[in-house]
Amino acid sequence: MSEQLIIFDTTLRDGEQSPGAAMTKDEKIRIARQLERLGVDVIEAGFAAASPGDAEAIRSVAGIIKNSTVCSLARANERDVRAAGEAIKPAAAGRIHTFIATSPIHMEKKLRMQPDQVVEAAVKAVQLALEYTDDVEFSAEDAVRSEMDFLCRVFEAVIKAGARTLNVPDTVGYSIPALWGERMRQLIERVPNADQVIWSTHCHNDLGMAVANSLAAVMNGARQVECTINGLGERAGNAALEEVVMAVKTRRDVFNCDSRIDTTQIVPSSRLVSQITGYPIQPNKAIVGANAFSHESGIHQDGVLKHRETYEIMRAEDVGWSHNKLTLGKLSGRNAFRTRLHELGIIMESEEALNQTFARFKDLADKKREIFDEDLHALVAVEGHLDTCDRFKLISLKVCSETGETPYARIVLSDGGNELSADEIGGGPVDATFRAIEKIVESGSTLLLYSVNNITTGTDAQGEVTVRLSRNGRIVNGQGADTDIVIASAKAYLNALNKLFGAEERAHPQV
Repeated sequence: MSEQLIIFDTTLRDGEQSPGAAMTKDEKIRIARQLERLGVDVIEAGFAAASPGDAEAIRSVAGIIKNSTVCSLARANERDVRAAGEAIKPAAAGRIHTFIATSPIHMEKKLRMQPDQVVEAAVKAVQLALEYTDDVEFSAEDAVRSEMDFLCRVFEAVIKAGARTLNVPDTVGYSIPALWGERMRQLIERVPNADQVIWSTHCHNDLGMAVANSLAAVMNGARQVECTINGLGERAGNAALEEVVMAVKTRRDVFNCDSRIDTTQIVPSSRLVSQITGYPIQPNKAIVGANAFSHESGIHQDGVLKHRETYEIMRAEDVGWSHNKLTLGKLSGRNAFRTRLHELGIIMESEEALNQTFARFKDLADKKREIFDEDLHALVAVEGHLDTCDRFKLISLKVCSETGETPYARIVLSDGGNELSADEIGGGPVDATFRAIEKIVESGSTLLLYSVNNITTGTDAQGEVTVRLSRNGRIVNGQGADTDIVIASAKAYLNALNKLFGAEERAHPQV
């Protein structure tokens, strides 16, 4: 009998720490619903003490998720733990994930605490968390650089205090698989009562080995992996959920465990997270990249045509690659439209939101011959749930780009209800458009990233644009989608500006 591998998804918490990837409450709810459809065991919905907005987002997720445990992160102090406990109260199943650093460099330089104080703080945090839930997880931050004897001491103490899951994180992405697997094996062997808890691993990808290290830990006794969709996360990211899950599923001859993940939901989950955060998926990304199941070599093509398994170790259909087409058109009714959204896991919060999205669908149907499921995700992720309080809104845009002539743009914006216009020239139509916007807004921001991706195939496909802006150390991502790439670019830039001027900034959980 294979054992269950618990999948702990931290896209909404650790993934959100990627520059500009902060999510609104509605965006977190949409991703959480998809993670529940995916079959994730634990959804780490955020860090409740970071801000009132983050705490409210966790409460909202906890109130709607029924089939996954909803978790909040908390540092090992009373304020954080109580904030986490209050945030998860609505959950059908709630968890508090508390942590403290255990490496000499962190204890001395960051915490300015002695080892005895760290152990005491860890135990108190676990005991306090038990007032809210019996599902308490403890993490020894920077376990990769912690002394083994001290790690064993801390873990023994928190087991006695009542922790049910012990997480061993490679916080800085420093380890390699052989050493990480050995560290996990030694901890399970040396810590008293190790068999009474679930051992977990949380690996960062700074050296490109997050997935390999996670799997090495699984081979040596870990039965929970903390990961994110698309490997999203700060610096080089986290272990990618899709790679961990498919490695365990594909190599059953090696791993004596399996997850309860519905793998056909992997690609839809990947695309949703990419669209909401503005982080595109590289074409050669394992499992979810556009080229993951493509074969260019003639030898490979010949082999696959004769027998798929000559070069393919997985079926594309098993991870959710399909060509599902929405067979709705301009004459389709709201009920059919709502039904298809529901099948895709997209739930409109109100009749007004449904009507607005339906109107945008009709506009898109006028421009595109075929509407794909990906188009619907983009409608909702990029343009759905439009905030009526957004300061900047696009009224109209006119651009001119001609061979031998300087590109020109004229834009009309609504700034808090006041219509303003500007004309500008630029190196291209997009450059001219951005310059015209800045002529009105004067944001003082720096453009860090401009990225264009096609949502589906064909020359009439929607273009999905991501814009990343920075101002005074704050970074935001903006997204826009349209069959006209210049209009999509303007929408993305304005979306970023609205975040820059409107959204509150969340605290980093390790500051």
